[in-house]
Amino acid sequence: MEFRNVPNFCLWTLDPGPLTLYNIWMLKIGNKKIETNIFLAPLSGCSDLAFRMIAREHGAKFCFFEMVDSHSMIYNRKRTLSILKTDEKDRPIAGQLLGRDPSIMLEAALKMLELVDMPFIDINCACPAKKVIKKKAGSYLLKDTESLYKVVKKLASSLPVPVTVKLRIGFDKKDAGEIAETAKRCESSGAAAIFVHGRTREQGYRGDIDHASIKAIKDAVGIPVIGGGNIFSPELAKKMFTETGCDGIFVARGAFGNPWIFNDIERYIKTGRLPSPVSAETRKEVLEKHLSYIETYKEMRPASRVNCMRKAVIWYVKSLPHASRIRDTACRARSYEEMVDIVDKI
Repeated sequence: MEFRNVPNFCLWTLDPGPLTLYNIWMLKIGNKKIETNIFLAPLSGCSDLAFRMIAREHGAKFCFFEMVDSHSMIYNRKRTLSILKTDEKDRPIAGQLLGRDPSIMLEAALKMLELVDMPFIDINCACPAKKVIKKKAGSYLLKDTESLYKVVKKLASSLPVPVTVKLRIGFDKKDAGEIAETAKRCESSGAAAIFVHGRTREQGYRGDIDHASIKAIKDAVGIPVIGGGNIFSPELAKKMFTETGCDGIFVARGAFGNPWIFNDIERYIKTGRLPSPVSAETRKEVLEKHLSYIETYKEMRPASRVNCMRKAVIWYVKSLPHASRIRDTACRARSYEEMVDIVDKI
């Protein structure tokens, strides 16, 4: 049995099922040691400081800022600074940049590093949003890979920290050989790790995850590969590891209203034991804390803060009885105090 990337690994554990080895603690990305291989993904409009603080309190050991547009980093500093708001407890953390012009991307990356100490910076080649595709950025770069390689080479050769790349498995079709070649070219251009969402851009967030394409990337490169997509439970996290051989995973929508997922995954990988369901009372307590963090950390108009709170309430009450009634009531709330009162009555 051959094991690739062994120098990247620190601690192995033996799965109780078929003979499979997992690295459950450490990754080496470039010259940086990362003390986990379970990441909270960059979630545009969602993974703000309040979200990350709650996730960290429940086991998230490494988080990303929300995605930052490279032009905004340079020309719209006020909005970008709000995205990069952080706290001493919000460490370690990495940034993800969106763009296609190597010089602008480099300037934006250097400005990010002036503001926040980061172990690495990620290049977004995965966002499927139409407005991003119109800019010929995000997953559009899967169609214009030469531009992607230029960006990777420019940043990797100029920044004082490693550079990683987040891919999807294709733009409008799956082709394991083609995406593996793209990953190899990213590696030869200087990428220190590959994050990959197991869907095409055309799929968006629908349909099955193609573990075979992630495995093809893992087999093709000698740098760490971190897989993601549809990781909504510890069992699905383990499936990502076992079916792809990836070195780590990233959790995205699976953390919405479910910050416990990070501790649950780690415990399940280590012991094989599934967690007990979270009680309604615990769910309420954590939701109230999340709302308080939004009230504390979100520097925006009160009405906009309440909109963020509504989103959080919808996430947390999804699995509770009478969820639709609670959701409708939350949509009528106009203040933090009203929102807390609604949660108290659950």
